[in-house]
Amino acid sequence: MKLSPYFHDLRSAYQAELDDLVSDSEGKDVLRRRLAEKRSEIGFLVKMMELAPEMVAVVFHQGFRFARPSAIEHVLSQGADRIPAWDTLEDAVSLEPWAVGLAQTVLREPGGATFMAVAAGLEYLHQHARLAPAAAHGDGPAENDADEEAAEHDDDYSALSADDAADPHNGRSREEASADWLAEAGFDRKD
Repeated sequence: MKLSPYFHDLRSAYQAELDDLVSDSEGKDVLRRRLAEKRSEIGFLVKMMELAPEMVAVVFHQGFRFARPSAIEHVLSQGADRIPAWDTLEDAVSLEPWAVGLAQTVLREPGGATFMAVAAGLEYLHQHARLAPAAAHGDGPAENDADEEAAEHDDDYSALSADDAADPHNGRSREEASADWLAEAGFDRKD
């Protein structure tokens, strides 16, 4: 499966949004309650569909059934400007009964039909997380520049950690330099 850069970025944001909803400050599992709260606010949330689709898409968490994975995988290969409308997926994706009312609210909004396809794609990626890592890096020449840049930055950070472990004084001077830079930028120093 080839994952577009649009869905590659949204996948991480969607997972982060779900992770934020999972537990409270005491570590208790509150996902079900928080999702219920979000679902009750769908009338307000639809206004955020374009700017923060991941924040709205979580209301459909576990609300889709995928009859034809190939159709949703095609959606996941599309850029933001080429996502098909929800009604073109009716034989490939269906909603759980509890999600039908939410979908009707979304579909009444401009862009709602496209958003529903995005939400289905994000939930498919969440349910099939094993597909995401392979899709994110592609196979050979199909790998995109954003992925290559991210890999380069990952290498930088792992090299930094190795240097700091080998020479703790070097790591300390980097921390001090970082603190100086932040202070110059107007942030308070950490004691």
